[in-house]
Amino acid sequence: MINRYINVIAGSFILISLLLAHYVNPNWIWFTAFVGANLLQSGFTNWCLMSVILKKMGVK
Repeated sequence: MINRYINVIAGSFILISLLLAHYVNPNWIWFTAFVGANLLQSGFTNWCLMSVILKKMGVK
């Protein structure tokens, strides 16, 4: 269940940051890169900061 939340949040962050980069300021692309880098490292380390935050918020 928590993985579904992470996928939705990460996908939303990427799409929103791409829209912001296109319409507001190109530097928002760095946020997209940050989200992608976090997804990559969580694939290797099996640790994700967003899962820690969601667990503290009570998501099971």
